[in-house]
Amino acid sequence: MHHDAAVERFYTTTAWRKCRAAVLEEHGGLCQVCMGRGLINPAVHVHHKVPLTADNVNDPRITLDISNLMALCEDCHAEQHRTKRWRCEPNGHVEI
Repeated sequence: MHHDAAVERFYTTTAWRKCRAAVLEEHGGLCQVCMGRGLINPAVHVHHKVPLTADNVNDPRITLDISNLMALCEDCHAEQHRTKRWRCEPNGHVEI
């Protein structure tokens, strides 16, 4: 669930529904990440590589540009949204 009302509204628009359907069709309804791994899984999400925010939700180059969208299965979509609980410093030290 998104926390911004404008972003939530965007996901109900006809333009988004048509674009989402086109992305899924373009990839045969299959997850792009899984296909890259030699696996076949149905895509159930269309993910924005550049996340939508209140500042960019009205920019069709972000919201509706196919180059910013990925067809993903449930697991791959969850992985895209998983937040890191650690970070690696340039010296190789891991901060938790």
